Amino acid sequence: MVWTPPKAANRLVRIAAAFSAAHNRPRFPIDVKALALDAGSIFQWSDPISEVKAASIPSFEGALFPDEGRRKWMLLYNDAIRSTGRVRFTQAHELGHYILHREHRQSFECSSDDMLDWSEEEKNLEGQADLFASYLLMPFDDFRDNTNCVCDLNVLGACANRYGVSLQAAILRWLSCTEEKAVILMSRDGFVNWAWSSKRAFECGAFFKTKQSPIELPKDSLAANMAVSADRVGRELAAGIWFPYAEKGLTITEMKVYSELYESTLTLLRLPRYAEVWKPREFVFRSE
Repeated sequence: MVWTPPKAANRLVRIAAAFSAAHNRPRFPIDVKALALDAGSIFQWSDPISEVKAASIPSFEGALFPDEGRRKWMLLYNDAIRSTGRVRFTQAHELGHYILHREHRQSFECSSDDMLDWSEEEKNLEGQADLFASYLLMPFDDFRDNTNCVCDLNVLGACANRYGVSLQAAILRWLSCTEEKAVILMSRDGFVNWAWSSKRAFECGAFFKTKQSPIELPKDSLAANMAVSADRVGRELAAGIWFPYAEKGLTITEMKVYSELYESTLTLLRLPRYAEVWKPREFVFRSE
């Protein structure tokens, strides 16, 4: 059988839910370590994960290594990670590699950037491992029930606590399944270093190309306001602050939270459902 990220994750979710019900234990957060150690028997494979442990692996968040005869695997996560949410997501990401990709590579060493690429492309192994982790830790039906409202960072923060993941992971999960137009950005030292848009936001032109070089924060944005460390409900601002070609009068909601641990700011932009912020066609033609 060919396992897709959602199908493989959902199988483990059902097993974890049944175990929790049988033993009268909380369903969440998911015990990734226990599932990883049982995955070989669950899928009836002869090369199980035999160890899940913290290790010194500089420059990497997690890793997955086989023994010399490829009879068993060791799942490692960086012992310098201080966030339990990041540890859990890293474990789930490496478990995804084991289930989905172990026949395609000799081993896996994954950086923090690999935990931010939730691509659905079949050839993108890191994106598939992230999708698997998100479906495993934050099952769709339960996550939908807990975000069936106007989402802000308070709602998504509650989800992060429920599933034992980082706020960033909870936001990305919401963006992956919402019909809203919304964008998450991570900034440091006055520049956007990374951004991700929901499908609807991307389709209306609300996205940022950060792979080539960081983007300077707009000076009138909430993200650039150093006097505000957190605003989880958000403020209504002119859309043109972030999107220069937005229709005059269009407003968006901007939320933010600063992390002293990582010395970075997470920003969530929520656009109206009718918003379109594409560059006008005449500007495109003139630039060409």
